[in-house]
Amino acid sequence: MQNPEASLVLVDGSSYLYRAFHAMSQANLQTAEGFPTGAIRGVTSMLRRLCKDYPSSHIVVVFDAKGKTFRSDIFSEYKATRPPMPDELRLQIEPIHQIVSAMGLPILTIPGVEADDVIGTLSHAASRANVSTVISTGDKDLAQLVNPVVTLVNTMTETVMDEPGVIAKFGVPANRVIDFLALMGDKVDNIPGVPGVGEKTALELITGIGGIDDIYNNLDQVAELPIRGAKSLGAKLADNEEKARLSYELATIKLDVELPYSLESLASGEHHQKIDTDALATLFKKYEFKTWLTQLDHGNPVEAATKNQDPNYSDLEANYEIIFEEAALQSWIKKLSAAKRFAFDTETTSLDYAVARVVGVSFAIEPGVAAYVPFGHDYLDAPAQLSESQVLDALKPLLEDHELEKIGQNLKYDQHVLANHNIHLRGITDDTMLMSYVLDSTATRHDMNSLAEHYLDYKTTHFEDIAGKGAKQLPFNQVPIELAGPYAAEDADITLRLFHVLNGRLSATPDLLALYRDLEIPLASIITQIEANGALIDGDMLLAQSESLNDLMQSLTDEAYDLAGETFNLASPKQLQSILFEKLKIPILKKTPKGQPSTAEPVLQELALDYPLPAVIMRYRSLSKLKTTYTDKLPEQINAESGRVHTSYHQAVTATGRLSSSDPNLQNIPIRTKEGRRVRQAFIAPAEHKIVAADYSQIELRIMAHLSGDKGLVEAFNNGLDVHKATAAEVFGSEVESVSADQRRKAKAINFGLIYGMSAFGLARQLDIGRKDAQLYIDRYFDRYPGVLRYMNETRASAADLGYVETIFGRRLYLPEIKSSNGMRRQAAERTAINAPMQGTAADIIKRAMLRVDEWLQTKGGNVKMIMQVHDELVFEIPEGTVSSDAEKICELMSGAAELAVPLVVDAGVGINWDEAH
Repeated sequence: MQNPEASLVLVDGSSYLYRAFHAMSQANLQTAEGFPTGAIRGVTSMLRRLCKDYPSSHIVVVFDAKGKTFRSDIFSEYKATRPPMPDELRLQIEPIHQIVSAMGLPILTIPGVEADDVIGTLSHAASRANVSTVISTGDKDLAQLVNPVVTLVNTMTETVMDEPGVIAKFGVPANRVIDFLALMGDKVDNIPGVPGVGEKTALELITGIGGIDDIYNNLDQVAELPIRGAKSLGAKLADNEEKARLSYELATIKLDVELPYSLESLASGEHHQKIDTDALATLFKKYEFKTWLTQLDHGNPVEAATKNQDPNYSDLEANYEIIFEEAALQSWIKKLSAAKRFAFDTETTSLDYAVARVVGVSFAIEPGVAAYVPFGHDYLDAPAQLSESQVLDALKPLLEDHELEKIGQNLKYDQHVLANHNIHLRGITDDTMLMSYVLDSTATRHDMNSLAEHYLDYKTTHFEDIAGKGAKQLPFNQVPIELAGPYAAEDADITLRLFHVLNGRLSATPDLLALYRDLEIPLASIITQIEANGALIDGDMLLAQSESLNDLMQSLTDEAYDLAGETFNLASPKQLQSILFEKLKIPILKKTPKGQPSTAEPVLQELALDYPLPAVIMRYRSLSKLKTTYTDKLPEQINAESGRVHTSYHQAVTATGRLSSSDPNLQNIPIRTKEGRRVRQAFIAPAEHKIVAADYSQIELRIMAHLSGDKGLVEAFNNGLDVHKATAAEVFGSEVESVSADQRRKAKAINFGLIYGMSAFGLARQLDIGRKDAQLYIDRYFDRYPGVLRYMNETRASAADLGYVETIFGRRLYLPEIKSSNGMRRQAAERTAINAPMQGTAADIIKRAMLRVDEWLQTKGGNVKMIMQVHDELVFEIPEGTVSSDAEKICELMSGAAELAVPLVVDAGVGINWDEAH
């Protein structure tokens, strides 16, 4: 919005009051003690923004006074249909007045008249004195005051209404707005108008004949107008002349109200006071406006909104625009094209990227300068918007431009939904979610709301605040634009502000910056493609398995009833507690925080060593989880259009850098049970293709060998030995060739257990041996592999000193509990310190492998698709004719993803389904 020049700005405070109250009502903002603050915040925000937009103007705020006005004397039913002011709004009026006064702005409230009349009187005087004046309001009635000196600005919608603007809005010039309103009437103010005369008829009467006086002096001309029912309209007008003239009087704004201040004194700033910072601090503290309170420490609280001294400090009302007109859209497109970078966000119909449609887009080019373009809000009485094609066709060249830098928050989602509209988002240079994740994966959650609180000390408007909660929550296309616009523009603005803060912090640590720019950012687009590829699922096979699992679960239920001696709900912890610990008198091993006997998995696992019923329960639970999570649900998740299942991979969830997935979660499909493997059998290759699963072999142990530099481990891997047999030979004092299967199993438990920080007690439980024997195995292990022990000790010490550990590639995991006085917490942090560099490095390596493989796929072309990433495994669909050579190339690329002191070994399996290929 281009703000008009103004010496004087007249604020319709009553319009602000109601607009702010209704716009913020769904957010239900209140203090900790329950005092409502939505209107206070809204009005204060708009005034702060006005001070920014008109830094050289003198601002006067006008409110309605209490009591009736002269219009009620003229017409007792005037505004009689309006509901009484809500109590929660009434409570906020005095605090608003106090804040306005503390901001140094004069307030006018004149009994017997409305705020419109006070504004009308001042604007009339300004017109005669040629003092440029802006009226800030959302009230259409004030359009009658517009002239060459006086302009209207709607703060909520960012629209400026000068003389041409009035004609564009109403179809009549400003000097005919009263006639227009009088003929139509006004239901809100209960101005009667002429019955049956609506907007179109009023417009035809005025443009065809003239104002009220002209119409009633020429009623014979009405029948000749191109109006439906014109022949009877003249009689209707004649019958209702009294109503028309009463309506004209009620709609006319007074221009001669007696005021305590002259125009000259207000326009010169004589009545403006110095900002009372102490009073503002008291009020902001009282009403819990934390961000504004913070800004008071950084200078003038009003100027803080205008200077943008630091993008850390958010003033969300800085300059948000809702775009309804083609000219405004084109103006923004020019600004976006000229900008080096801009923040971008989409608002959509669904969180499911595969089916979501865009209903609006927002962007920001500098902190505090943002806009929202709605085009898909289709609720009843939604305002006219630009069409989807107008907006997206105009934006497509910008969004697909490689050179134009885009910043976003979880832009992977936006890539997907824009692709649903045949727009391929390119030029993604920064994602604030990934920036925060790389900077410190454990400091906070990485959604925008959490990041704003953590890094900007600002509480954003949440989606629930504007759309409601639970079953009654509105989809975004049903959210009123007056709520949706500020929310959406805030998303883009906050994203840009976060970028400035996070970029500065990342730049201070070159390794982290490189990890972010060279790995995480390019990986996001690759993951987007994997998700879009999806996996082919045999739904019928899974449904058949569901029936089979149902039979198995029924058999286990019958067995449990026999063991318990009665029927009970196997899924009920309370009933299970009663059976196990009261009826069967099984010992209680652990209690819940509420003091009840625990039936958690680890407890049942231990009890199952001695009692049959816990083992049955565990088996039942595992089958039930498999059925509900996979065999029942996966067929329902097959996309109707693609015929495939499309998971969502998450780059910013796990602490160590590993990807996770959801809807469906592909990471947790069991592989050690035949039932779990049957689920994998339903992931099938399309016709004339094979599934190839390429998996890193013992990658974390290889990373341990590299990190520790232990001679024995390094030699074992470099010589191609079975590392578990090699460990067994060292621990049990035998030749490698003589190691038994049981010894290898125990050595495997030691190898993996120690890199996860397992104690002698934990190893004893896992191997079902005495604690002394377990400690003996561990001691022997460290005797044979002293480099591993040295690495562990040095890592603990380094973590305690630095507060974090690093992967080979510089990814950090912060450990806030590493110096905890609580021994259990400290030990847990130490175990994490030992394992995180291995898990994190493994995560980095497979991500690097994905980049290498994708680069090859881009140059190779053809029909090879990367369809899944699960732990240390990449899964592909490959045409049968090239499966052997392609699988070999993939193994080569994955093996070369990092240079370690030991070789990276990749095993690739081929099959008609995922289970067969693994």
